[in-house]
Amino acid sequence: MARADFNDLAAFAVIARARSFTRAAAEIGVSPSALSQTMRSLEERLGYRLLTRTTRSVSTTEAGERLLASVAPRFAEIEAELLAMGELRDRPAGLVRITCSEGAAETVLWPKLATGLSRYPDVKVELFVDHSFTDIAAERFDAGVRLGESVEKDMIAVRIGPDLRMVAVAAPSYFHGRSRPETPQELVDHRCINLRLSSGGGLYAWEFEKDGHPLRVRVEGQFTFNTIRPIVNAAIAGYGIAYVPEDTARPLLETEQLVQVLDDWCQPFSGFHLYYPSRRQMSPAFALVIDLLRYKRPAYSAGMRPRPISLPSGS
Repeated sequence: MARADFNDLAAFAVIARARSFTRAAAEIGVSPSALSQTMRSLEERLGYRLLTRTTRSVSTTEAGERLLASVAPRFAEIEAELLAMGELRDRPAGLVRITCSEGAAETVLWPKLATGLSRYPDVKVELFVDHSFTDIAAERFDAGVRLGESVEKDMIAVRIGPDLRMVAVAAPSYFHGRSRPETPQELVDHRCINLRLSSGGGLYAWEFEKDGHPLRVRVEGQFTFNTIRPIVNAAIAGYGIAYVPEDTARPLLETEQLVQVLDDWCQPFSGFHLYYPSRRQMSPAFALVIDLLRYKRPAYSAGMRPRPISLPSGS
């Protein structure tokens, strides 16, 4: 049967139920004359009459009644399923895979998803912690998370967190018998705790800025790590000055386990963004995750100008 026959059968079911071409035409959204022609064409193709027409009413013939009893329940089932599919948009389901750094997972993704997804038990999220620049298309991820300036130009980027700031910190005991650095250049005279970058394997050069003048400093020390958490632990233990995200250091600064130096050299930079291919077809589950993660406050605080920084999203 041609696809047009299904449309014509659906129109027949409406006419039989309404018992009027005028009312059925208004319901379908066509003219009564066009609907009448549709029925005549259907009857000619089937080889028998389906409707008895009078000036006052329309009724089904014996053949029409038999056909109506057969097709009407099926069209009702189709309408019910389409309605259910529409309701599914309000109850998204499916798996969303995101690659991100440990810092992004702990400070941004998990707090938001843990709260928002409790109402959507059918949405599953896989967070894959990876400190390198993962090819999300090749590895079949729905999205990745990086610092704003690290997102490739052909990707759609959605801000999911506020501006970030790196801060230089050390244990109070470290400065017993040592002067605190007043400028980044003085760090070369101190023991520092290095970060080895996952992408490329080099040591991260600490980046500072003051009065619009950027400065990069390479430091030396006894310990090098490739993640932030052990760097913080080494700083608490007194092994030197560390350069770590402010939100990680803040609780330790408040409890005075760490003290901050070079504060006026530490400027904010663009925070975490969720990115995905511009040609990606968005599922309801993925759209929900994006909405839950989207950063909804003003992007920048007054008087704080974000600066570019080369620290990868693996920080």
